[in-house]
Amino acid sequence: MVISFERENCSNLNIAESREWLVTNGIGGYASGTISNLLTRRYHGLLIATLQPPLGRTLLLTKLDETAGYKEESYPLHCNRWADGTINPEGYKHIESFYLESTIAVWKFSFADVILEKRIWMEQGENTTYIHYNLLSGSQPLNLAIKALVNHRDHHHNTYANDWQIDIDKTNKGVCVKSFPQATPLYLLTNPQIDDKTLVSTPANDWYYGFNLAVEKYRGQQELEDHLHALTFNAQLEVGKSLTIVASTKENPTTNGEQALASRRAYDQQIIQKFATAKTSQPEEKNPVVKFWKSLTAGSSQTKPQVAKPTPEWINQLVLAGNKFIVDRKSPKHPDGKTIIAGYHWFEDWGRDTMISLPGLTICTGQLNVARSILETFAKYVNQGMLPNRFPDSGATPDYNTVDATLWYFEAIRAYYEATEDDQLLVELFPVLAEIIDWYRRGTRYNIQLDTDDGLIYAGETGSQLTWMDAKVGDWVVTPRIGKPIEISALWYNALQIMDKFAQKLGKNNLDYERLARLIKEKGFARFWNQEGGYCYDVLDTPNGNDTSLRPNQIFALSLPGMGKYSYAPLLTTEQEKQVMDICTHKLLTPYGLRSLASDDPEYKGVYGGDIYQRDGAYHQGTVWGWLIGAYVTAHLRIYNNPAKAEELLKPMAEHLMVHGVGSISEIFDGNEPMTPRGCIAQAWSVAEVLRGWSAINQVS
Repeated sequence: MVISFERENCSNLNIAESREWLVTNGIGGYASGTISNLLTRRYHGLLIATLQPPLGRTLLLTKLDETAGYKEESYPLHCNRWADGTINPEGYKHIESFYLESTIAVWKFSFADVILEKRIWMEQGENTTYIHYNLLSGSQPLNLAIKALVNHRDHHHNTYANDWQIDIDKTNKGVCVKSFPQATPLYLLTNPQIDDKTLVSTPANDWYYGFNLAVEKYRGQQELEDHLHALTFNAQLEVGKSLTIVASTKENPTTNGEQALASRRAYDQQIIQKFATAKTSQPEEKNPVVKFWKSLTAGSSQTKPQVAKPTPEWINQLVLAGNKFIVDRKSPKHPDGKTIIAGYHWFEDWGRDTMISLPGLTICTGQLNVARSILETFAKYVNQGMLPNRFPDSGATPDYNTVDATLWYFEAIRAYYEATEDDQLLVELFPVLAEIIDWYRRGTRYNIQLDTDDGLIYAGETGSQLTWMDAKVGDWVVTPRIGKPIEISALWYNALQIMDKFAQKLGKNNLDYERLARLIKEKGFARFWNQEGGYCYDVLDTPNGNDTSLRPNQIFALSLPGMGKYSYAPLLTTEQEKQVMDICTHKLLTPYGLRSLASDDPEYKGVYGGDIYQRDGAYHQGTVWGWLIGAYVTAHLRIYNNPAKAEELLKPMAEHLMVHGVGSISEIFDGNEPMTPRGCIAQAWSVAEVLRGWSAINQVS
């Protein structure tokens, strides 16, 4: 599947400004914008550098406004929307096509008899962005005037013109821009093939006022911003020649555009090759990825493995999209540490999202060393039996307000061990896991504690939000879910079953884990069945009794059992499981995931938009979440044994790759038709769970 847009779409501003591209650097930095080259978010820019990897994300280079001079005519190739709503200039009308070349964003501009190609990518492991121009055709040389608009701010903020004294100093291959004395320098450099006669950089110091950020306006944020025109590059290009502009925090990055482009292509190919060879390079009994894939549905009614089929191109695209979330989190004790950015543009690395995403992004794709590194990295941050909820962008102390991230950690370790049988890591992490279980039993932060009567975990206190349904504005917790949430109970039972098997593997006492799991199975979980409704309560023992809201969290009681060597008896009866599937299908399922609340609930909100109160008020009150399709598909596959039907459920996601964040999967969608994508344009667990679901369906025989 080629992610490509032709002139009819590129010249349609409604389409071209609603499709966003994203390139990343593997340390938390990124570049992003729209196909039209129109800024619509505060998060758009050509270099959002990570100054404290993987965080400290800072906008340094906003955009390059190009104007082509050809045969005494001027052709603007850039596009801006101003404070009064006017679009000037309308450079998008010269875009012949836009497409993704693996992870590289590519434009072709066409005017007169000229075809000019432009590519944008980032160097892996560096805060370095390349903007590469190549004159493919024309009957005479082309003059390019390129205005560099710069900034220096946190990527969550807006800038308004002030009294910055910008220092612009000449360097060997360009200029060094320093917004203020303490600022991180921005180097704007050019490739050495262009000599001084054909390339001139002219310093400027002009504020451009009132860029109108339409999406921020929709989100109830400040929609206007100013950027500084720091300098202009003037270059003459001959047919077949290229110009590369390099934006970097590094004084001496590679400036050879062709060499840097070849390096990026080779890296992307390496990621695809890992995915491809992981499925075929070893005999099945020794192939960790195949073993993991098969484990996803082992123990279910599916008895005949599926015949291996060629990998669809859209899955290969998702593998590349998924790799964008994997970034460095180095520490003195773990110099090769890795983590997962939850979503672009604004999320950090969250413990919950990381553990949910790990199987799909690393194990399914053959990056087992990355999976191991992530598991080891997060083990260092376990505190009072809890995994961090998130690492703030400011670099402050991690937040621990989560009850489920720690439980998903068990499932991530199980998935990794099932694929690798890495006994060394199991020995290393088992004491951490045992300590976590102990803390949950005796009690830890946020009133998280074991109810010894039914074996379930109680969690929550006024003002806290501990589950994935975690929207909070000021003191308002939208869905507090204080009590015993169903997915926490399913995950707790899953963790105990995993510890039972791990203890036996290591020759340790497993009886406590076995007894507690039996108590949940025989007494605790039966309390969730809502006989009148024909589905499960969402939360037991809340301050207002049992919560009858029809939500998707019960799907995890169906999707977690039946995992290879670690399979266990389901928590619900066969009839109850089918009733849950039926009602979730009828009331919650959409082409892009599950609604977070049934549409006939009085609290249902079908559109996600407006200010922070409106958006967070709808976030888990009907909004569709893409990541839930993974649990739904694996539950469907286990219960109905219909791989063809299960695969049909994923096909809308393939089509979605052409919408919103092109080549990736969005965080959320409106609950109401037409289910417009919202939130992050690229979300780790959305991509990961589609990859995991596809892997479960397409087992290698």
